[in-house]
Amino acid sequence: MPTTLQSIVFPLDQDPDVLPLYADAETWSKIGGRHVRLSENAHIDNVLSRSSSRVRSGQRVSFASYFNAFPAAYWQRWTVVDAVRLTLRTSGPGTVIVYRSNAGGVQQRVDSRKVSGTVESVFELPLTSFSDGGWYWFDLIASTEDLVLEEGSWSTDATPVATGKLSLGMTTYNKPDYCVATLANIAENPALLDEIDRIFLVDQGTQKVRDQDGYDAVAARLGEKLQIIEQGNLGGSGGFSRSMAETLEREDSDFLLLLDDDVEFETESALRALQFGRFSREPVIVGGHMFDLLDKPVIHAWAEVVRPDPFMWGPSFEEQHRHDFRKRNLRQTKWMHARLDSDYNGWWMCMIPKKIIAEIGLSLPVFIKWDDAEYGLRARNAGYRTVSLPGVALWHVSWLDKDDSQDWQAFFHTRNRIIAGLLHSDRPRSGKLMQNSSRQDIKKLLNMQYYAVQLAVDGMRSVLRGPNGLHDDISRDMPEARARAKDFPETRVYRPGDTDTPVAVGGRALPLLTKPTDYPTGLGLGLFTARMLPRHWRRDSAEADQRAPELEYAKRDALWWRIPHHTSVIVGAADGSGKMWYRHDRDKFRRLLREAQGLRRQIEKDWDRLAAEYRAALPHMTSVEEWRKTFDGR
Repeated sequence: MPTTLQSIVFPLDQDPDVLPLYADAETWSKIGGRHVRLSENAHIDNVLSRSSSRVRSGQRVSFASYFNAFPAAYWQRWTVVDAVRLTLRTSGPGTVIVYRSNAGGVQQRVDSRKVSGTVESVFELPLTSFSDGGWYWFDLIASTEDLVLEEGSWSTDATPVATGKLSLGMTTYNKPDYCVATLANIAENPALLDEIDRIFLVDQGTQKVRDQDGYDAVAARLGEKLQIIEQGNLGGSGGFSRSMAETLEREDSDFLLLLDDDVEFETESALRALQFGRFSREPVIVGGHMFDLLDKPVIHAWAEVVRPDPFMWGPSFEEQHRHDFRKRNLRQTKWMHARLDSDYNGWWMCMIPKKIIAEIGLSLPVFIKWDDAEYGLRARNAGYRTVSLPGVALWHVSWLDKDDSQDWQAFFHTRNRIIAGLLHSDRPRSGKLMQNSSRQDIKKLLNMQYYAVQLAVDGMRSVLRGPNGLHDDISRDMPEARARAKDFPETRVYRPGDTDTPVAVGGRALPLLTKPTDYPTGLGLGLFTARMLPRHWRRDSAEADQRAPELEYAKRDALWWRIPHHTSVIVGAADGSGKMWYRHDRDKFRRLLREAQGLRRQIEKDWDRLAAEYRAALPHMTSVEEWRKTFDGR
């Protein structure tokens, strides 16, 4: 009996923006360096059901799309599957053409078949020549009448390596509406429900999921598969670690799929991740991609890595970042055909085999930030890789309208990055990690973002205290970081209607309509810093003495190398909710610069000793036994 690896699926919400992720137009052309769609044969009105779609008479639709093409290179590289079967059931007259691509994105015709009436077409396709990249897909061409794809799948006769079920771990903090919607979505997919052992919903908020409208009905549908766990707010690392610990106790589970709370979930993706995990030669972490919930055809990144010298996360190359499938689908994007390997995958959607959890432990007790990246690096050191698998994805609220490097999360950005570096960097004395971190602090100081630098200072002090207090501090770090804001007036957001909103005497800065060309780099950056640091050091000004900002900037125009020329500016908040007033304060600038630089030098000096301490403590602080104490309030 063949095993389905991927079902052909379509969206049911009649949203034309997401259609390019499922089906592609017939004809594109490159005009003026841009790919332009010349036909709209893939239309949302032609979606007939979750599994079926219509091609109008005389038209052609390609399924070289994110969700319906088959990522052959990934299956060849990581699994025991050496051949895949494409099965299509169609009604009406037309032609089916099967294509493949190579790592360079070159399209090659594999097979074709005339169809009429209601017929099942089967194509046997080898997975033997995709070592560096390549996909399989198919096109449908309707003849004199409409051609309907009734259903389709990619399957295999191979024997899976693992056969256990899937547990899901959702962590939430005051997002009960999203959680109930995700649970309802899962409940509506019988195939996924059959494969689920447990759903662990770890509720760490004050707005309980069990009190949300619709919860009782969906809980009744899920029955004993759903387990609500309420605990104190231990952040993502605490919530996901709880799911890991619970999964280790489940005899029928071989895999744990971590899911964030503020998402929309393509349930077919969970089945694909599970099958990939079952057929993998060796256990692999299977990551899902993140699409923008508010701009649904836009992907966050394809494959993310930690660059060794600065020890910083990000896409392996810039073209991946925020790729828009409306503008270029799979066939038009050559880099998408290469097999791209990841160091880690974000825990918005990430499936971890239970075997890996049992061997390398749970998350670091660091609340948020870098827990997922560190786990991927830890798994890699133990011989297990992370695969960010195309066709496995969800939609997540994007970070475009946030700037968490400046709010209370700045503490975790700094501290957790350094801890991850101490655990996994192979560069002497941190390589360029501390230098890069110092540059970020200097940028913020010159932009009068003193709160963020204060939290970076606090983060470095936490690093120097060593690993033994991380579990004790996990529930206190976030509230203490937020409490710091009261001493930094730039954290206040002036909202419309506030009577004391400051007004810039110089008015609003002219908007930047084109990309700036004066970005300082290399020698220019060095000269800029050498000029601006003494200027801010000498400025005799204090926050309390300033009555009006010099100029107002839109958030996107408040460039880090322009704001330092001012003593006082007002800048739009990242989420558009109001304005924030940044004022130079000599005492804060001098104190924070001295402290930040002194702590950086101390960490660099003690790097080897600290690295040895953190590495020795890693097995203990990520153990189930230690985490259980934290779950129980220690």
